[in-house]
Amino acid sequence: MNKKKFYDDHKNFACRTITEYFLSPGIKCKFDILKENIGSERHFKNAIDLGCSGNSFLYFLENAWNKSFFDLADFPLRQFSKILTWHPLCGDLIRLPYRNECFDFVSALDVLEHIKNDEDAVSEISRVLKRNGIVIITVPHRMKYYTNQDHLIGHYRRYEINQIISLFKKYNLAHIRSFGVYGQLMRIAEIQSANPEKIEISLLNLRARFESNPVFRKIWSVVVKMSAKIMKIDVKYHSLTKIMNIAFIFIKQ
Repeated sequence: MNKKKFYDDHKNFACRTITEYFLSPGIKCKFDILKENIGSERHFKNAIDLGCSGNSFLYFLENAWNKSFFDLADFPLRQFSKILTWHPLCGDLIRLPYRNECFDFVSALDVLEHIKNDEDAVSEISRVLKRNGIVIITVPHRMKYYTNQDHLIGHYRRYEINQIISLFKKYNLAHIRSFGVYGQLMRIAEIQSANPEKIEISLLNLRARFESNPVFRKIWSVVVKMSAKIMKIDVKYHSLTKIMNIAFIFIKQ
């Protein structure tokens, strides 16, 4: 399989924009939880979002200055070329075109599961990260939850907590904390596997309507805020063993 072609052709990935945060309860829930756990005390001079698609978390991270956006698909990166301190680049995560230790913040959100050689990716993340730099990742949790939906969107695997911690430890990345991002409510995404083409068209239509219709945008924004709050409650009151998507923060030693 040509992975670049897969993600360029997958419209639900390639057509995402920064409006996804306001359009999707799941994205809003995830980004809000990540920001809460990163905090605003530390400032980052050079930050990169690996596998960012078009709805990069860095756009919403105010305490980062120079922001680099990296993805295998080039179409969604075009929106990040408008600001002087934004640096989009298309390429392969296991061969990053950056010098050693040039970033003090790295994010890779729901990315490692898409990479066959995930250990090569972690090695590259460690290589480009400065000493005492921070890396934050999210991954789908627990192989027992692996379904046809995972296969359809290009997941090679889901992860166990100790598996991730051990993998990053091999590359001098010390575990700071882990926390849930999506709880059991996220299992609703599995309905997409029943008719993926229809669901993808529906999502594209929703995105277009949200961006073009001000009245619908106001109504949908209320729905998104309420739904995201429910998703956060779902995460808060589930043990990590039942979390569908989990986040990790590491520091380079």
